[in-house]
Amino acid sequence: MLGHLPRLDMTHAFARVRLPLHLNWSAPGRVFDRGSRADRARVYEIVLQESRPADILAYVDGALLVDLWDDLVLPRPVRSAWTPVVRASRGVAA
Repeated sequence: MLGHLPRLDMTHAFARVRLPLHLNWSAPGRVFDRGSRADRARVYEIVLQESRPADILAYVDGALLVDLWDDLVLPRPVRSAWTPVVRASRGVAA
């Protein structure tokens, strides 16, 4: 996990993306439209669970993650690891 939330340029943050196999091994080749809130949430769920730091920097926008946070379906250890960073971004004590 990173100590801060990364930002992407908005064109990239809302672009269509085909995740690499090491991230999206369950549906290889699927194209996600990050302009769709549902697809963006699914990308973030996958990336937060399966990624390396470089993947987070490539696929996750911090402000959009904060916006989606309460709706994401994540395993408890993943949510626990990310909650302090998300709360800090919201200005809420961890």
